[in-house]
Amino acid sequence: MAKKNTKPPTKTARNARLPAEKRIADIIAAARQTLSEKDYETALMSEIAEKAGVVEGTIYRYFENKRDLFIKVAEGWFEEILTHNTSNTSIDGTLNKLRHMLWWVLSIIQKEPVLTRFVLMELRPHPDYRSTRVYQLNKKFTENVISVYREAMEQGEFDESYDIPFIRDLVFGCIEHQTSAYLRKQGSFSVTELAEKIATITYKGLVKTIPDREINLDLAIDRLEAIANRLDKK
Repeated sequence: MAKKNTKPPTKTARNARLPAEKRIADIIAAARQTLSEKDYETALMSEIAEKAGVVEGTIYRYFENKRDLFIKVAEGWFEEILTHNTSNTSIDGTLNKLRHMLWWVLSIIQKEPVLTRFVLMELRPHPDYRSTRVYQLNKKFTENVISVYREAMEQGEFDESYDIPFIRDLVFGCIEHQTSAYLRKQGSFSVTELAEKIATITYKGLVKTIPDREINLDLAIDRLEAIANRLDKK
């Protein structure tokens, strides 16, 4: 009488019986984990397959190539970010709201440099980027910050002569430039300090009249120096 095979099935064999939706989710999760350990360029599909408990060929049943797979990873990342976005409605004052939202953006970049670099350097330069879901999700992401500037304009606090696309490019262009070395693994940055600098300089540049409660010592010194200079010239 032949012996029955009592050896437990391998993870790959067990996963072969999973529903397609669960298998896809496992592959995306494995790709996300791989990105936390390696760059997009060095991530191997064979490693992702091993982590997901499937054969490499299974990945290609659901994703055209590595880029296609990591686009899905990026989509899930943006959805996660937008779901957990903290509201700034309880924060008093435009400057404080800007500090809060810019800190939020910069902390995400610091936590997920590989995914950030993938979106900025792999996806965005591609001709079809604006037709992708990642582009739409990224617009929602940036709107969380830009809405603070828009609201201040609508309430008459900020100078309306500057259009919103210009402000968006100014803010996020600065963020990209200031974090680019970190994304290339060639430097670092302080989330709190950079958020403070961008918030303060854009606020000062756009505000019509600075409320008394938000006038800090630096502004007071600047005004006193200007008065002193005018008196010296008389």
